[in-house]
Amino acid sequence: MDLAATLGAHGILPVVTVAREDQAVPLAEALSAGGLPLVEITFRSDAAAGAIRAIRAAVPAMIVGAGTVLTLAQADAAIEAGAAFLVSPGLDLAIVDRALARGVAVLPGIATPTELQAALGRDLRLVKLFPAAALGGPAYLRALEAPYPMVRFVPTGGVTPANLADYLELGSVAAVGGTWLARPATIAAGAWAEIEGLAREATAIFARVRAAQA
Repeated sequence: MDLAATLGAHGILPVVTVAREDQAVPLAEALSAGGLPLVEITFRSDAAAGAIRAIRAAVPAMIVGAGTVLTLAQADAAIEAGAAFLVSPGLDLAIVDRALARGVAVLPGIATPTELQAALGRDLRLVKLFPAAALGGPAYLRALEAPYPMVRFVPTGGVTPANLADYLELGSVAAVGGTWLARPATIAAGAWAEIEGLAREATAIFARVRAAQA
């Protein structure tokens, strides 16, 4: 899978944590109905691997990745559950190498030029910038664009509907990671219509930005 192209086609990657496996399918259906047929299920919960399996089985058109992958054991569990890609908050070359060896796309997190160059050393041209807002947001990304024009970024952390367009307008941004789309409390409440509405709002912002750039 060309992860950069997939993310670029949608502009927003929902980043979610499910406490129970039975939340996974209605969550995926709500996001998909809102125009976002992709999701990152984080390994911040013991339900992560089961949730990935459930979505793959019940919503086969959904592109499902695993997030907050911190260990090789989690990487293996995610891949065996059917994750199409792995995401980490930081750069762990052992996890990168494991994903590449198993033929799975990987999106490691970076925060500095030094980490970015380590990713480039593995021929990675798509990285997560985390925590994006705390690092300086769009201004920080603009500073990275000049020396690293070959890199596409997925800024995550502190992105909201209010600043979403500011990130998407940058040519170096493939997509943004969004935790606001489906927060744990919203998922726990089963507020699927709310999640669908937030997804629709985000996709509308993305569409407006792309139309303006055309």
